Parts: sequence; structure tokens; C-alpha cells
Amino acid sequence: MSQKPLPGFRDFYPDQFAERAHIFDTWRRVVRRYAFQEYDGPPLEPLELYTQKSGEEIVTQLYNFTDKGDRAVAMRPEMTPTFARMVGAKAQALRKPVRWFAIPQLFRYERTQKGRLREHFQLNVDIVGEADVLADAELLSIAIEIMRAFGLSDRDVRARVSDRRLLNGLLSHLGIAESSWAAVYAVLDKLERQPREVSAEKLAAAGLDANTVDTVLGFGTLDFATVAARYGDAPAVREHVERFRQYLAYLDALGVAAWVQFDLTIVRGLAYYTGIVFELFDNVGEFRAICGGGRYDNLLKSLGGTDLPALGFGMGDVVIGELLRSRGLLHAVPAAPAFWVAQSPDTGDAPQAALRTARALRDADCAVEFTLRSQKLDKQLEAGRKADARAFVIVDPSSAEAPWRVRRSAHDDLVFSSLEALVAWASMPHESSHE
Repeated sequence: MSQKPLPGFRDFYPDQFAERAHIFDTWRRVVRRYAFQEYDGPPLEPLELYTQKSGEEIVTQLYNFTDKGDRAVAMRPEMTPTFARMVGAKAQALRKPVRWFAIPQLFRYERTQKGRLREHFQLNVDIVGEADVLADAELLSIAIEIMRAFGLSDRDVRARVSDRRLLNGLLSHLGIAESSWAAVYAVLDKLERQPREVSAEKLAAAGLDANTVDTVLGFGTLDFATVAARYGDAPAVREHVERFRQYLAYLDALGVAAWVQFDLTIVRGLAYYTGIVFELFDNVGEFRAICGGGRYDNLLKSLGGTDLPALGFGMGDVVIGELLRSRGLLHAVPAAPAFWVAQSPDTGDAPQAALRTARALRDADCAVEFTLRSQKLDKQLEAGRKADARAFVIVDPSSAEAPWRVRRSAHDDLVFSSLEALVAWASMPHESSHE
């Protein structure tokens, strides 16, 4: 039998699990500061939940099968359909706006590559029931504050932002038929990754004349000020320019404007996005998108029958882990015992006294370990050092003067005459060793 996990899957030994826990803890700590509530759903869903959203072609990317009840099911490849189903089921009873987040494990059967595996964990943050652009600013500020919480700055990460409504207005103003918009989106999405002549050929094939092709190919170089000055008075564009200007003002007030770059080539590949969209990238360009999301006002209606505006983003653990590791910001280590309880093997009551000591400290919420067989004191202390214990509690019931000694260094022993006094000291905030 192979001792390796399946291709695209991971084992999490304590070192790797500590890194994963650090990422999860940071996600939760920041998102809860924004008053979001955590939820979860089943990892196995009806297959039609995904084909209804993304079409039958998505089946080739899924872990799907027919279960023993003859139901077509799939391991969840994303969380948004589950979220939409859950919100739709109780839409009338939920307080609006809904502010929920989840950290699901997701599964996709696709080619593994840097930053993409066949399973990963993903932070999903969603807001439902608010159409105002302030909700869009709130959402992006969460993603950026998470970057800050990891120790990254705007010199490390850039949020590239666009608005599908603004882009549609520009295409309409340029006289591009709506039937050609999807082809233009596809070209803009790949503008950085394919030769200019290839992009030009695809736009021409979509019916754009030479001048319009040149204009669209220049979208990637436009900042918002230029777009506003050049097209801001056009009837098809004016409203969207003003909305985006307000969005930027909100981001500035939220303290994240320095991270933001206007970029019309950010269109997001998923067809359901309807408004402001964004992706976070490292400034070096070493990794794929760290995070992506935006407004999807029509999705809940199409999946759950609930007509509510909605927006959200997803941030996977694989890319953010690689980025933090490359910047030397992933220092998480497995939890070590706060106390190592050592006993005197020469005293008859020592094992029981040591166990009572360990129990009392654990009852006080301290992480405690000890050897599980009788050993000489130096062997016990050596085992504790290998476990990276922060302090040793040496139990010696035969000593009237020092039945409990706490050793934090070779020349630092604290003496306690009662177990109660030891526990009280261990529970003090400045000596907190709670796990």
C-alpha cells in the first residue's frame, strides 16, 4: 500500500497543521471583528446544485458519483451554491443584511499546479441583502485587513478592482454589440497572458472594427481618473463612474485605499458576477490570485429562488500559505506543553501525587504532559525538553520544604507548599499557559 496521499491531496503533520491553524485563526479573528457569523454546510451536495450554476461541463472537474439511494451527488467544489441554498431556505427569517462566513474544505478533480490542488480550504465571506456600494467597500476592506493581519503591506499585495457595470457601459458607449461582450470579457481576462496580436484577432472575430480593437486593448493601461475624464459624461457610463468614485471614497475612509488599483481587465471568469469585482495579487507576480470575489446580485434568485442582492469573496489556504512562507511570515509551530510534570521515582506516593498535580493543572486549563512510565528524574526532564515544555513541575511528596518545585531554567526554581498555591500561580495572567 502506498504511504503517500492521493495526487493533489495533503497530509497535515503537526507542523503543517499548526500553519493551517494559524491561517484559520487569522481569518476568523479578522472576519469576526467585522461582525460576521460562521456557518457550514454538508461536504456532499446534489450534483444539480453545481450544474445549475455552472453548466454540465463542470462535471469533468468534480468528484461525483451515484450514492446508494441512486442520487447523483458531488463533493462540494465551491461554497457559494450551498450558501445560496441555505439563505434561500430561510430568507424571510434572516436579519438583513446577512453577514456570514465559512471555512469549508473544497474538492475539484483538475490538474494540480502551483497554488492549485485537488482539495483546499477556503475562507468564504458573503453579504446578502444590501445593494449599496458601501457593502462592496466593506467586503474588500475585510480581504485587505486579513493581509495586514498576516504581516503583509500594500508593498506586498495589490487589490485590483473593476466594475462589470462600468465595463458594460464602456462597451455600450463604444458601440460594441451586447452579443460580443462575452468575447471581449474573455480577451480582457487573458490580456496579460496572451500576445497582443492574438487578442486583436479574437476581438476582430467578435465583430469589433480596428479602432475599437485598439481602444479595448488599451483598457489595461487606464486608471480610474482617465476613465472618468474620458468617458465620465457619456450617458451609458456616467452613473457607473459616480458609483465607483463613491466606492473609492469609502475605501479611503476605511483605510485601505493605498492597496487598491483600478483595473478593467479584472472581469472574473465566473459568469454570475454583476457589479464590482476584485482580485488580490502579490506585487512580485510570483503567485496566482490570492483572493477573488465581487457582487453577484442574480445568483441567489437563479439557485434558491430568493431575489436578494449579494456579494462575497473566496480566499484559499494554498496560495496564502505559499505567499506567507515565501515572505518568512509563516512561523506557526505545534503547541508545546506549558508544564511537564516530573516525579521522584524513589518515593512510593510520587506517581499518584504527580498525577493529581497534572489533573489539577489541566483543570485550570493548562496544557500538561508527563512520561507514561517510571523513569529517573533526569530522563523525565530530558523528555520534557524534547517536547519544548515551557516549565517543569517537580513533585516530591517526601520533601516537607519543597513538595512542588517549578523550574523554568537551570537557576530558577519556585517552591510551593501546596497544590492549591501552585495552581493559583499557574493560572495568573502573566504566567498564562492556557492552550
